[in-house]
Amino acid sequence: MADNEYPFYPTLPDAAKEEAQELINQFKEELIKIAEETIGDLYTYVMVHIESDSWTNFRNELMQGFKGYNVRAESYYDFKEIRKQIYEEYRDEIIKDLDQDNLNRIESLEKEMERLINIKRDCPF
Repeated sequence: MADNEYPFYPTLPDAAKEEAQELINQFKEELIKIAEETIGDLYTYVMVHIESDSWTNFRNELMQGFKGYNVRAESYYDFKEIRKQIYEEYRDEIIKDLDQDNLNRIESLEKEMERLINIKRDCPF
């Protein structure tokens, strides 16, 4: 029964063993090539769009510092100095943006007032 113990894996003649091994080696080489190309594509085209936790935490801390003046005292970054430098270097652009933001807000409030006036006017009581 020892010869027939694994009937699905027959014993091959030496020439067939060599041929089978060559096919396996070719298949392995093709798989390695495909895997290397896939990993290369992953690093080149996908990884640049995936953020790590440390990068996300860093970005969030910076954004919190820029949003307000109540920044944690133990923060590594001096946000007052950063904001001051940004303001000094981009003062005109910041003022222009703030003016545009205010104009947009005024326009939005005027539309809301008009809507409320129309509702009041159309109200029967």
